[in-house]
Amino acid sequence: MSLESVKAHFKQWHRDVDVMEFDTSSATVELAAEAIGVIPARIAKTLSFRGDGEQAILIVGAGDAKINNKKFRDTFGFKARMLNPDEVLEQTGHAIGGVCPFGLENNLDVYLDVSMKRFETLFPACGSSNSAIELTTEEIFHYSFAKEWVDVCKGWEDAESEEHVTLINQHTKNS
Repeated sequence: MSLESVKAHFKQWHRDVDVMEFDTSSATVELAAEAIGVIPARIAKTLSFRGDGEQAILIVGAGDAKINNKKFRDTFGFKARMLNPDEVLEQTGHAIGGVCPFGLENNLDVYLDVSMKRFETLFPACGSSNSAIELTTEEIFHYSFAKEWVDVCKGWEDAESEEHVTLINQHTKNS
């Protein structure tokens, strides 16, 4: 049902045909990266948090990013508290492993973390533990009806620096 709600969501832009379904699980960042054939950082993961009221909020970030509690509190004015699996399903309509900001059960506030902006395209899940779609950051923003870009994650900057150093070293070796 969840996959179907996501496909119905994408149908309004004729992108339902772009939803990929895999024979293997893509329920974690690592499994999704393996199923698609990309680095884990290019998986757009959706995290569900308790909002200020009854509604949850969703943060979509790069696969190698982790929530920075201080940045989260500074941005939203309350502590980052993740939903349990039952609450995630109730709020989003998607089970853990397929959570995405598309085809949601409730009208939730969606925020995109800047950790994704370093990639041309990313792969968010599509409501099931064996699905994804390739989208640009602009498309993720548009299709998720995101409120805004935020900077609430950590860990990815280090990975980005390491990738840059590796590229420089490879270039130097090849010169």
